Amino acid sequence: MKMKTPLQTGIHQQNKWKKDFPLFENHPQLVYLDTAATSQRPQCVIDALTQFTEFDNANIHRGIYTLSEAATEKYEAARKKIAEFIHAKTEEIVFTKNATESINLIAYSIRDLIPKEKDEIVVSEMEHHSNLIPWQQFCKRNNMKLKIIPITDNYELDYAEAEKIINKRTAIVAASHVSNVFGTVNDVTKICTLARKHNALSVIDGAQSIAHLSVDVKKIDCDFFAFSSHKMLGPFGVGILYGKKTLLEQLPPFLFGGGMIERVNYLDATFAQVPEKFEAGTPPIAEAIALGAAVDYLKNIGMETIEKYEGGLLAYALEELGKIHEITLYKPGVGKSVAVVSFNLKEIHPHDAAEVLNDKGIAIRAGHHCCMPLMKKLRISGTCRASFSLYNTKEDVDKLIIGLKKVLEVFR
Repeated sequence: MKMKTPLQTGIHQQNKWKKDFPLFENHPQLVYLDTAATSQRPQCVIDALTQFTEFDNANIHRGIYTLSEAATEKYEAARKKIAEFIHAKTEEIVFTKNATESINLIAYSIRDLIPKEKDEIVVSEMEHHSNLIPWQQFCKRNNMKLKIIPITDNYELDYAEAEKIINKRTAIVAASHVSNVFGTVNDVTKICTLARKHNALSVIDGAQSIAHLSVDVKKIDCDFFAFSSHKMLGPFGVGILYGKKTLLEQLPPFLFGGGMIERVNYLDATFAQVPEKFEAGTPPIAEAIALGAAVDYLKNIGMETIEKYEGGLLAYALEELGKIHEITLYKPGVGKSVAVVSFNLKEIHPHDAAEVLNDKGIAIRAGHHCCMPLMKKLRISGTCRASFSLYNTKEDVDKLIIGLKKVLEVFR
């Protein structure tokens, strides 16, 4: 079958979603290629934040007056939207500060669920520090061993090695759904199956997949899944931890205080049911509601539509980048990644390249991308990274290519 060209996939047409993002009206010359770090927000998300502040501002769960009850209803409605978005039960959704806190919640709570004979934690070479350091430190605290699934020369997980590394001594397997460096889509269903085969728990970092792929935690059959609002068109300051209800019920609370208790006396306390027992103190109410608006926005477009559009854009970007002879691409095969591409220009430091691009109004990320051990594995100090979303266009790619050619001219 003949592959469709970028023109046929529609990416040369006027982007019908970009107008929904006011940042681009305020910065009309900006080429924003750093969605893997933080996505931009559509107007509906901004409106949700403003609406709550202007009309609904009250604390939740505690008040028996109309304003508080309305705030509670909207907060819990957002939880329901998020649960439906990833095919979970509402009570399996815990609001946190971000994906990092979600993973730390597990790492600080899960020790008592691990049988004594299990003394190994497994992560992959491509993990973001947020899904590496919590487990590294967990191993130090509990005298356990950290084992690493290697990557192949094609920037994919080595599943044959994973089958050898995950064994009866494995307590937890923690892996990213999508690499924030390569854009590689990992077969997390296979990883979770391997974990389950050996009665190990699975933790999936979904920060880079949640806004680009359809996520079904029941099909993946992971025990835990973490992601952040600000990478899926939502506001800063709110994240999500999905956990199977039976496991969340067994975990002790991570934080203690108001809002997460059932009964208290001066010597003891009993805790609320899940998910409230993990949400001590006043949560990010407005931000959670605005995240619900971001979910509505993504669902209205359709994740399959987004995946198809971004896939066409990525294919075009890889084709054009590949025409630059002085470039090294760090990218898995076609169809095995989403809208992230890392690269380096020959003998030019990523920071220098990013600075020249910034002078041209092009925003990329440059550095180790919170993956320092991975950079050491690749024997480089860092990479340039361009990451795309539904608000990017073919013209953005063209401007990036022109900018990179300017970088080469400057440093020749």
